[in-house]
Amino acid sequence: MYRRDFLGAAALGAAWLSATATVAAREAPETHEVPWTGDGGERLRLAAIRRRADGPAALYVHGATFPAALSVDWRMHGQSWLDQWQANGVDAWAFDFAGYGRSQRPAAFAGAADAAAPFGRLDAAAAQIVAVVERIRAERGDAAPVHLIAHSWGTLPAQRAAILRPELIARLVLFGPVVPAATASGAERSPAPAWHLMSAADQRPRQRTGMPARLPTPVSEAELERWVAAYLDSDPDSAQRTPRAVKVPGGPIADIAACDRGEALVDSGRIRQPTLIVRGEWDHVTGDADAARLFAALTHAADKRDVKIAGGNHWLHLQPQRRALWAETLSFLREG
Repeated sequence: MYRRDFLGAAALGAAWLSATATVAAREAPETHEVPWTGDGGERLRLAAIRRRADGPAALYVHGATFPAALSVDWRMHGQSWLDQWQANGVDAWAFDFAGYGRSQRPAAFAGAADAAAPFGRLDAAAAQIVAVVERIRAERGDAAPVHLIAHSWGTLPAQRAAILRPELIARLVLFGPVVPAATASGAERSPAPAWHLMSAADQRPRQRTGMPARLPTPVSEAELERWVAAYLDSDPDSAQRTPRAVKVPGGPIADIAACDRGEALVDSGRIRQPTLIVRGEWDHVTGDADAARLFAALTHAADKRDVKIAGGNHWLHLQPQRRALWAETLSFLREG
């Protein structure tokens, strides 16, 4: 077990050399519908995608505000993270939680935001991950466990799934994880909505959050606007709102608020899988102290790493240094 900082691109190593190969697969990914029954018996369809390869399977778990197509399968300079996995023999999977992207919207979305409890909180999200992993194993026709790579809020249900169903999960990558505050804040719990709206104005600044003011935005304005346009299009009803906005579940924001109050929603000490914590040096969600607390909490992990990558913030996977993130993740998965 070790802890280290990765503060430069010079140490990418052999894992990245094979990842620079031209990706041949430009076709649309395979699509799969995964049934899931939520609270109260509501049946919803989850949308999963696959970029097929012969090696071990890996599943990407997205964060609180945007789906897989805008994260792990977002192509910059012709290649996405899923493409990189596939090119290196990883059977690459991703899915959208209920209420996001191509997955079905819950009944709670049809009512007022304050008319129901926050939709899609930790336990429900972990159950969705388990449903998708079980579908992956059925499609592959084997009982091999699946690697989980989760971002931001998605690291909470990913940890819960790894704890509840350890036989399903091989290795765990926690990218920019949400970590409970060191001490309870004593702040009162404010009512959390069933859903909330995210506009382009809400998303654009996140490319810079936590970065030194002297540095330019990591991606060009054209690239950022390309992403924003695709994000707004991820909700078919966004054009009916002024300004255009995406409706997203309120559960993840409620979970993050609980962590900010110091509530431990997951007992990370129960995780037994090898676990990689990875983040950008300017990640405002996972600072050094946050990563150190999570690292210390992983008392029973078979192995644990804490890697910090230079030149990126919480959106590292959508920035130039994403290649270092890809390399570190691939190297860790290959050890299994």
